Amino acid sequence: MRLFRSIALCAAALLTSAVTCPAAAAGGDHCVRQERVRVPGAALQRSACLDDLTTSGLAGTPYTDLADQAGLTARETRNPSGVPGLQIDGYFPDDSYTNTTHGWRHDAQFVIRLPDRWNGGLVVTGAPGTRKQYATDTAISDRVLAQGYAYAATDKGNSGPDFYRDGTRPGDAVAEWNRRTTQLTLAAKRVVAGRYGRAPRRTYMTGISNGGYLTRWQLEHHPELYDGGVDWEGALWTVEGQGLLTSLPVAVARTLGSARDGDLYAAGYPRGSEFLWPYHERAYWGVTQKIYRAEFDPSYDAACPGPSAGSTAEQILAPCPSDAAYDYAARPAAVHRAVARVALTGRIGRPLITLHGDLDVLLPKATDSDVYARMVRESGRGSLHRFYTVQGGTHVDGLYDSFPDRLRPILPCYRAAFDALTAWVERGERPPADRTVGRTAGGDVVDSCALAGQAADR
Repeated sequence: MRLFRSIALCAAALLTSAVTCPAAAAGGDHCVRQERVRVPGAALQRSACLDDLTTSGLAGTPYTDLADQAGLTARETRNPSGVPGLQIDGYFPDDSYTNTTHGWRHDAQFVIRLPDRWNGGLVVTGAPGTRKQYATDTAISDRVLAQGYAYAATDKGNSGPDFYRDGTRPGDAVAEWNRRTTQLTLAAKRVVAGRYGRAPRRTYMTGISNGGYLTRWQLEHHPELYDGGVDWEGALWTVEGQGLLTSLPVAVARTLGSARDGDLYAAGYPRGSEFLWPYHERAYWGVTQKIYRAEFDPSYDAACPGPSAGSTAEQILAPCPSDAAYDYAARPAAVHRAVARVALTGRIGRPLITLHGDLDVLLPKATDSDVYARMVRESGRGSLHRFYTVQGGTHVDGLYDSFPDRLRPILPCYRAAFDALTAWVERGERPPADRTVGRTAGGDVVDSCALAGQAADR
């Protein structure tokens, strides 16, 4: 769901295909046996031993993509640096080519990072929105690497605003996201074992937006692969249709003048978020509705978006007028079956912590994480779940820079949640009960968040 600025910037930030191995850091076992580390099933892989695997050290190199990260974090976010280790870039066999990173024009791309000082754990994620494998380097990779975790991220098997073209049946592209995440997790576990001489002691799944959806899905369908997960405002797909295909049409209708503010409130959009609506009208609502509707219901309007969402930012971001009247409940059974292929159930098999901002106006909390938390409880898995609402949080942390008096970044609360998850899994320390994490009037909201403090129980 996170197209924020990346559409306009991506052309300027395509990475080169040249991948080299810089000189090893002095001392230690840096780069030892790197040639023995193979990614099972990869059609291509390239390894590089680097003096710093974090964004600070990789900026301006082929090993990250700052443009694809644009807007995901607040400008003043402080991140660790100075983590030497081995990076492996590559791709699994695939027949689509929406990802042009490294000039490969090949999907199912991945990055695996193996720090020299390993803590025995592995963190896996999938790209948010329609972004690619480096999208969460600043938001997730930097900190977990500094903590000693190995890290693996996938582009989900397709990317960009035309992702819906991948596959032959409605729902194929999203179904591939789940398959590619499982594939990378299995491969990364073996890579870790090959690099360090033993399998990871703990494996955690996590992600933002679509990456949060992947976290939910993996813990429901493959709990044997993970020890727990953190879901940062994951997208919701259900057989009944709760989620973006029922909330976004109202937003599109308001954009086009056929709905009023009250209609948005009735659809789940939070009061007090009105200052965010103009930006989302321009950058999110129209494009998100049309490309995901095209993924699951291409026959609704075959001409829009058609074979492509557009060749310019203006074309890509423009809504389809027909989407203002889209009614998922009234669509044919085939559409519901397409969604059912990727639907969530709430039947998680490992501990999961969910975070969602109360000012999210792309995936409103009322139509997303509130619903998913109820699904988890109704499935009898409530003891495995914690749900924290972040007061002043919205779908894109970068918007804090424009509205520092009204918003707070979710990232520091995400980091606190990740630490709470690992303490829960590894030491049996139960995290705080479901609650709203308050937005303090003062203090550092960019780099600190106390899940148990400044809060009111839900």
